[in-house]
Amino acid sequence: MANTLVITGGSKGLGWAIAEKYLQNGWTVVSGSRSTRPTIEASYQDRFRQIEMDVRDRAAHKTLVGEAIAWTGRVDCFINNAGFSEWRPIAEIDEEFLNSILETNLMGYFWGSQAAASILQPGSSLINISSLAARRGTPNNSAYVASKFGVAGLTQSLAKELGPKGIRVNAVCPVLVRTEGLVEALKDKTSPAAGKPDEFLDNFATSQTALGELPTASQVADMCFFLSSPQASAITGQSINVDCGVLPN
Repeated sequence: MANTLVITGGSKGLGWAIAEKYLQNGWTVVSGSRSTRPTIEASYQDRFRQIEMDVRDRAAHKTLVGEAIAWTGRVDCFINNAGFSEWRPIAEIDEEFLNSILETNLMGYFWGSQAAASILQPGSSLINISSLAARRGTPNNSAYVASKFGVAGLTQSLAKELGPKGIRVNAVCPVLVRTEGLVEALKDKTSPAAGKPDEFLDNFATSQTALGELPTASQVADMCFFLSSPQASAITGQSINVDCGVLPN
């Protein structure tokens, strides 16, 4: 039986790029997200299953991993990916906005990790899709940044907690990756793009990266696939930047 990946938010954007990377390498993939991918390439259809869920719902994560176990009998990697970014000045943050960010970007990762830890076996891995926002704060971004700093702490703690069971836990921290979701978020006037996402992303790549370009979703997927492979068997508890040299460390 092929290895099995379970990923949240795997139907579009960065999540689909990650899911497709595993599918291309022969894995079976189970994705849980609020919306499903309308069309699937014929070569993937027998190995890709989608389940509608809200990552804020703790029980939904248990159902997600349960579906994977019932289908393939195993989960070799679980990736917490579903989340969103939205900029808002501190004076304009209300309870509804803050709860939405934290329940999706942080608590959803807790519930996913909890469900994954209950079924992952020695040699498997848990990966959290974080952000360069887990490394530094930026204006009008306190809620999102706080959620991603929390993911860094969750990753470090679970690496220590699950390590004795042979389960590795890491986070991947991309800088801005040009996806439909990011471009839409950058259209907001309070975002650093001030409503001009393409101009902002081009200028950022030129002025802030060492390589003069932004990472692609495919490159982020490559890092995830490596971290779930035997070649990364000594790597755990790390938050690894995929940022084309924006923040060397």
